[in-house]
Amino acid sequence: MGDSSASAPAPAASDKGKVSNLPQLHRYITGHNAAGEAIVHTHNDFAWQPYDDNKLAFSVAYTTSSFPPDLNGDADVRAHAELEAKGTLGLVNPHGTVLRAVDFAPGYACGMHRTQSLDYGIVLEGRIDMVLDSGEVHPLKRGDVAVQRATQHQWVNKSDTEWARMIFVLQDCKPLTVNGQQYGEDLGSNSGLPASGN
Repeated sequence: MGDSSASAPAPAASDKGKVSNLPQLHRYITGHNAAGEAIVHTHNDFAWQPYDDNKLAFSVAYTTSSFPPDLNGDADVRAHAELEAKGTLGLVNPHGTVLRAVDFAPGYACGMHRTQSLDYGIVLEGRIDMVLDSGEVHPLKRGDVAVQRATQHQWVNKSDTEWARMIFVLQDCKPLTVNGQQYGEDLGSNSGLPASGN
């Protein structure tokens, strides 16, 4: 699959765990002032968590823990902060959503896996193959969208030199049954993540 080290300089120390040479991302959370006008509640750079010898990095930008979420009195902001502080978040947040950016090193293939969720995956940078357990392979380019419906899949960056980046919105879903067989979360062998518990 090629060399997994990019030729660009290493990320700056201020990049909060980012391992790729892609631009740092910044998050803006809005809210309201006392007059009911829109303001930026908080903003900060994405914080990254590297996995698999720095060939993969996740950044959770936001979560919700109920549907529909309660925005009154910043209840959703508090719920996100509390979940983040626990450090137990799997790929999916039971009864809620997860907004996550993922960087894939050149030549990297994550393990085949399934989440019990409906996911919107958007390619932000580079190209990446969506590989399904049926054997189908679909190359995705910047701007392409994958709607993952609790299917077994993996992501493969076939470039020898370029990182790829996707952003995902994962939404908890009801257990999936196909032809009488129930399917649940299957994190594969190399996720390094706790089970989602849904």
